[in-house]
Amino acid sequence: MSVKIMVPEMGESVVDARVRRWLKQAGDAVTVGEPLVELETDKVDVEVSASKSGVLAAIAHPEGADVKIGDTLGTIDEVLGSGGPEVQGSRGPEVLGSTVPSPDVPVAATPSARREARERDVPLTAVKATGHRVTKADVVKTAGPVGRVAPVESVSRGETRERMSKRRATIARRLVEVQATAAMLTTFNEVDMSAVIALRDRQKEAFKDKHGVPLGFSSFFVKASIAALREFPRLNAEVQGDDMVLKHYYDIGIAVGAAEGLVVPVLRAADSLSFPAIELAIREFATKARDNTLSLDDLRGGTFTITNGGVFGSLMSTPILNPPQVGILGLHAIKERPVGVNGQVVLRPMMYTALTYDHRIVDGAEAVRFLVRVKELVEDPGVLLIES
Repeated sequence: MSVKIMVPEMGESVVDARVRRWLKQAGDAVTVGEPLVELETDKVDVEVSASKSGVLAAIAHPEGADVKIGDTLGTIDEVLGSGGPEVQGSRGPEVLGSTVPSPDVPVAATPSARREARERDVPLTAVKATGHRVTKADVVKTAGPVGRVAPVESVSRGETRERMSKRRATIARRLVEVQATAAMLTTFNEVDMSAVIALRDRQKEAFKDKHGVPLGFSSFFVKASIAALREFPRLNAEVQGDDMVLKHYYDIGIAVGAAEGLVVPVLRAADSLSFPAIELAIREFATKARDNTLSLDDLRGGTFTITNGGVFGSLMSTPILNPPQVGILGLHAIKERPVGVNGQVVLRPMMYTALTYDHRIVDGAEAVRFLVRVKELVEDPGVLLIES
């Protein structure tokens, strides 16, 4: 009997995908639960596994093909023996207590880990997972650092053409769309980070010992943004036709770097989270982004976004809106600059901040006051703790 391999449902906002790589070829034996094909969407990569044991009889869509939810990717022919489903080359009985998996046993691994293992020619069975699945970091740890490449004596002037990934193409399209549909303006300010830095220096050891994560700057700006959003609710809204939809909850998107560009996982009900909970969640998002294990639920929704170009060294930039949101706060590198304090010029650790907003529903004065409120709260962490 033949069993279809279908493109699965991947969330309400995902309607299509691209076949990134077939992990098995037609004629290969497969076991139930074994990953067969990697699909690339505009948000996350997804592995489709075998629902039955048998032989991969046919591949309907090759690598690089675009597919939609419900399309048939291929078929599996079940092979039945006297004892039920059995496939030549499939794994034998599991040995309890064994620490080294059989070469034929499919290894649970992220798509990025599989690519890294192929590029480094490392068998996944030789990689020890630090969690429930082998990650890219696990493969790198096992394989060791990549050797230095010998310098090239002559400079090549050739060109290569690469097809954009599904995610990169979607990012490109949405960036153009938001500039065509929103009336974007940006206002700037600067924040004296002295008080926050002093507080972190006093509490960093105790905070890390108690919560297992360093106290960063992001949690201060998340808390300050939520307090400011309560005062200026139209920055926590979206435009739907001629209506403004004001959100009375605070799901804050945190932009983090990934291989295919920035992604924006969301802190749900961020107003109810403590400083440690925010720092732990951001650390987990960064790890998932690096290992390509962010889920669709991690990325869905969001009412306001914070992006920190300072981690890449940016001194000042103009962040672009994350539609359908109407506000995004940009953070930047902290640099010592001369500022006037009580009639004297002193060096202070300063950070430029930027707020891009949709002028269709957010007035300029409102945006400026929002950013000033964020500045006031970060510069006085005691008030921030009371307000949050």
